[in-house]
Amino acid sequence: MAAKTLKRIDWLLVLFILPIILAGLVTMKNFVPAEASGDFFVKQVVWVILSLAIFFGFSFIDFRFLKRTEVLVTIFLLTCSGLLLLFILGHVSHGAKSWFSFGFFSFQPVDVVKLVLVLLLAKYFSRRHVEIRDIKHIFVSFFYALVPLILVLLQPDFGSAMIIALIWFGMVLVSGISKLHLFFVFASAALIFCAIWFLAFAPYQKARVLNFISPLSDIHGSGYNAFQSTIAVGSGRILGKGLGFGTQSRLKFLPEPQSDFVFAAFTEEWGLIGGLLILLFFGLVIWRILYYALLGASNFEILFGMGIAVFFISQIIVNIGMNLGLLPITGIPLPFMSYGGSHLLVEFAGLGILMSMRRYARIAHRDKMKNEFLGF
Repeated sequence: MAAKTLKRIDWLLVLFILPIILAGLVTMKNFVPAEASGDFFVKQVVWVILSLAIFFGFSFIDFRFLKRTEVLVTIFLLTCSGLLLLFILGHVSHGAKSWFSFGFFSFQPVDVVKLVLVLLLAKYFSRRHVEIRDIKHIFVSFFYALVPLILVLLQPDFGSAMIIALIWFGMVLVSGISKLHLFFVFASAALIFCAIWFLAFAPYQKARVLNFISPLSDIHGSGYNAFQSTIAVGSGRILGKGLGFGTQSRLKFLPEPQSDFVFAAFTEEWGLIGGLLILLFFGLVIWRILYYALLGASNFEILFGMGIAVFFISQIIVNIGMNLGLLPITGIPLPFMSYGGSHLLVEFAGLGILMSMRRYARIAHRDKMKNEFLGF
């Protein structure tokens, strides 16, 4: 049984992820200041081992029980309760009360919420696939996203709130929404952003967004991180400065080179070629996820796979965008590469569920699957 399940593991997917993980570990070992690199490197190795164990362990479980509405709603309420508990027991880090601190490690519950939201929206849209063009489903599905979105904004954690919004928006797009409703979603998003800007954003969060428009306007204040990150990426040029010669990270000009700005630290040493290779491997990972999404046994599996792809794409774009100075600094980790256990465990958990769904995947003509999924 175990051997049969292991055969269902997409070893190509694992192969594409490993270079990204190794790139992150190399960054933590060689680029982060010497007094901290050992801790980051060793801890991340432990998190990688635990995450791989979760990945393979979840691959053995039959997750069809997640199709039951009462199960998913219960899990959703429990994870949202975890976000509420942060206001009482949470640990403040970088101005946000987003972590549970257990001394030797910290955990960010919003990472679990993102995965649960993908499952919940996949369940909701799969049951209403035939009538998805009814505009009421946009409002109902947004309510599911709105609950954790508000709780996360109150922490305040603008980055995670952005990812939650993008997960909802992405899953609405792939669910088969009409072009008229698509326009409505864009208009609604603009109105919501305006409301959040005037009613919810703290001054430092507004400064980050404004810094997106003019990143060099305050390089000694709110624009410092973006400025140093763009210097690191640009100074790497085509082939990079070479292993161990990244001045921005080694001289501590670049903040958080092991987590938020790991891509900038890596690109400074490995150059444009190294950065493009990382993007290539990310593209291959997304390709494998979408491939298995289209082979889902039902709309639930298809939508879940698509949601996982949206989840990863959102985090990749937001993180690399802020490393390049194209998006506001939000503190979103780069999947598989940034330091941290919370996001790594959740990423591999999501992929483990996807692998589990392979055991009852259907083989169908690709065009037929696409037409059924998109509602043509």
